[in-house]
Amino acid sequence: MNESTVLVIEDDIPVRNLIITTLKTHDYGCLTAADGSEAIMMASSHNPDVVFLDLGLPDMDGIDVIRRIRSWSNMPIIVISARSDDTDKIEALDAGADDYLTKPFSVEELLARLRATVRRLHMMTGGSAADRSVYTNGKLTIDYSAGYAALNGEELKLTPIEYRLLCLLAKNTGKVLTHNYITRNIWGRSWDNDTASLRVYMTMLRKKLDSPPDSPGYIQTHIGIGYRMIKVDES
Repeated sequence: MNESTVLVIEDDIPVRNLIITTLKTHDYGCLTAADGSEAIMMASSHNPDVVFLDLGLPDMDGIDVIRRIRSWSNMPIIVISARSDDTDKIEALDAGADDYLTKPFSVEELLARLRATVRRLHMMTGGSAADRSVYTNGKLTIDYSAGYAALNGEELKLTPIEYRLLCLLAKNTGKVLTHNYITRNIWGRSWDNDTASLRVYMTMLRKKLDSPPDSPGYIQTHIGIGYRMIKVDES
């Protein structure tokens, strides 16, 4: 029996029924909401494991729903939308969405995205004692159990994906991680557009890590290959 519960936020009844039937067939628990207000109430009162969110809701834009949920929770949010422009995808990801699936979608891809998200969730919440410890590298600190990262004693304002990227690199300090390895661990797959998204996220993450003028440069780029977290001298 699958113990994960999914909140489906979708006002299109046929699409909602398709998603619900698919989830129940694969033993996922289901909650539903047909508009943004109901969605926020359901998310706050039931604390689902994963959220499927349509952006075109009747009472508010789905981007606002993402922002509202992100103000108090890091529960995974997978956007399922007919909006296919890159600007819409970037806006949703910047607001805090974890993944973006464009309509029309296949049931197989929907389930694959969900499985990858659930795996990442289990890794983050049920890892070993070592994974729950505090990571320190120079002036960078990550408290895995608290989901907190700081530089020079000040909290880093990271999006969920930026935080996961930082943790993945930190747990493999000194190792060169390929683009494929990183995208498979972060998004559960490795497609061309994922590699392009990775470059954007890494640029934003490096800007935040390298913002102090005396920053040693924590992330090293290996052109055409991937990225590596550098072990910084404590002194």
